Amino acid sequence: MLQLRQLHQQIEELSLNAWPSLQTVVYDGWLLRFADGYTKRSNCVMPLYESHVEVIDKIRHCERLYAERRQDVIFKITPFAKPDQLDQLLDERGYRVMDPVYVKTADLAELPAPAEMECQLDEQLSKRWLDNYALLVPSFESHRETAAKLLTSMPLRQCFATLYLDGEPAACGVGVIEHGYVGLYDIVTSERFRNRGLAYQLLLHLFHWARQNGADKAYLLVVQDNQPANRLYDKFGFETIYEYWYRVKSRTQDV
Repeated sequence: MLQLRQLHQQIEELSLNAWPSLQTVVYDGWLLRFADGYTKRSNCVMPLYESHVEVIDKIRHCERLYAERRQDVIFKITPFAKPDQLDQLLDERGYRVMDPVYVKTADLAELPAPAEMECQLDEQLSKRWLDNYALLVPSFESHRETAAKLLTSMPLRQCFATLYLDGEPAACGVGVIEHGYVGLYDIVTSERFRNRGLAYQLLLHLFHWARQNGADKAYLLVVQDNQPANRLYDKFGFETIYEYWYRVKSRTQDV
């Protein structure tokens, strides 16, 4: 049980490092992350370590800080969130559950070779990759500047992958390596080219890159009701090791 808990905590820390925020405030074992509203992961309270301050006072303090920045108040609730009654307390204060997520891991010992397709792998963020990702996810454009700051601020080894079909960007994704794991982020396929196995090929390229750079395991975070993504990851043997969800309170609600 202790080893399993340590693994969960390790993956949580890896994901924190791989997807940073612009500012982080450490408050009595909680991490308060701010990134101008781009992604819940980078704009939430993470109750990661043991807590000693009265929990209601801590919640109110977090609510004030996020309200001052005109952001919704978001808590990330994991199986090891402290204190244990935090999820219940947030529910009583009107926080709603959003986006339950599976955290999955897989071994990269055996991988088939990718198909003969054009795949660009860059170890530094480029305008080209940002342009391609914005083509596949139009809503990304309004967060582009913030995303660029986040993705260029970490010292970890990264890979920005784009798979092309007939000269057009068909799938994009990011891999981040730390401590023998590669984390997968922003895996997306163009609506025009879905159901052709292109995301599978993109992942093969990312996994082979990761193997060549010292990773032998992978982890990812996937929304539970995203059935196509979960079916894709099942093909690589990913298994759920824990789950988390967000508790969200809109800034238009009383805080």
